Amino acid sequence: MMKINSEIIKAICLTEGVEPDVLKKKVSEGRVVIPCNLKRKIDRPMAVGEGLKTKVNANIGLSKGHSGMDEELKKMEVAIGAGADAIMDLSTGALLNKVRKKILENSPVPVGTVPVYELACGDNRDFKSLREKDFIEILEGQAEEGVDFFTIHAGITLEAVKYAMDNPRIMNIVSRGGALLASWMYMNNKENPYFTRYDDVLKILKKYNVTLSLGDSLRPGSVRDATDHLQISELLVLGDLQKRALGSGVQVMIEGPGHMPLDQIEANVKLEKLICHGAPFYVLGPLVTDIAPGYDHIVSAIGGAIAAWHGADFICYVTPAEHLGLPDLGEVKQGVIAARIAAHAADIAKGVKSALDRDINISKARARRDWKEQFRLAIDPELPFMVRKRTNPSEEDVCSMCEDLCSIKRTEEILKFKKEK
Repeated sequence: MMKINSEIIKAICLTEGVEPDVLKKKVSEGRVVIPCNLKRKIDRPMAVGEGLKTKVNANIGLSKGHSGMDEELKKMEVAIGAGADAIMDLSTGALLNKVRKKILENSPVPVGTVPVYELACGDNRDFKSLREKDFIEILEGQAEEGVDFFTIHAGITLEAVKYAMDNPRIMNIVSRGGALLASWMYMNNKENPYFTRYDDVLKILKKYNVTLSLGDSLRPGSVRDATDHLQISELLVLGDLQKRALGSGVQVMIEGPGHMPLDQIEANVKLEKLICHGAPFYVLGPLVTDIAPGYDHIVSAIGGAIAAWHGADFICYVTPAEHLGLPDLGEVKQGVIAARIAAHAADIAKGVKSALDRDINISKARARRDWKEQFRLAIDPELPFMVRKRTNPSEEDVCSMCEDLCSIKRTEEILKFKKEK
């Protein structure tokens, strides 16, 4: 069993409605992960994996010249306030260390990073001149600070990079971390340091109980590139790496696509579960069409709901600004809410009792025209309250769409007539 505080186990069991022995068994088998660095206290711990509610992650982080520390901390607050279960700090630029420390100090939920970003932004070094040991040493520093889970792109090999360069896709390598490593490998003609020194990676992660999120460097960035040779070849490598991590006492989840047509999602989820021995699946979307910039939070929610319904465990939000630029505060909230809707819809289909109960209760409140209870149970209480106030300022027992033609009232009249007869 990994080193997980008993209080964290207790809190998760209460939230999820599972027994401690069941949860511990699934963690030991690699079917559930609980990101929780031994160096940091988490007020709102979470578990990701089989038989649990689908979780949502929100990405935030500095971008050089386009955001500041205060703004990104506010985005963290907005994302968590909207219901994000975890935060990933994807900061780049000179202040990324300071931002990460502030996020770790203030986040009540698990925090993840992509450590290779710090290597790409630090000390004005030329990335391709980095030494192999630099890629390993950066992990110790961030683990010591308290980061709960790392995305590490250990599955992209030199052979795969060369294949990608000889057989380019429409969108070749769209993972930022994967592309950084690919450039280092190709220009130095050396193997991926996270692949060759994977045992060193695992020692550090085990020491601090950092959960390993195996990055999908070769995920498709276009629906036309989905489920191709590159994606599947990397997944096969990730399956072997997952088994080694679990054998070393390291919690591990697998990251997945990406852009993917609707009809390929179910097969991809089942393939990941088969190849990676039931490991939790962490998906970006998937985005089911490429034609909707500005609306990609909706595109992502469609794919996320289908993926989670078929077994994906963790959805990374996508905001309306995806493919366009950094999201603002409003777009962060929209991204979290869209992903949470997808997760909740999938949980109903998966038979998560608490999810269905919530829908039943809000439907009963609707039938009673109990507006306050509807707002309380809504995934975003603020928006329906504002819409209701705008469309019915006098708070009459109607809505401005149906008014005296209200279907619920008409049905009540029929039932009353039936009772009287």
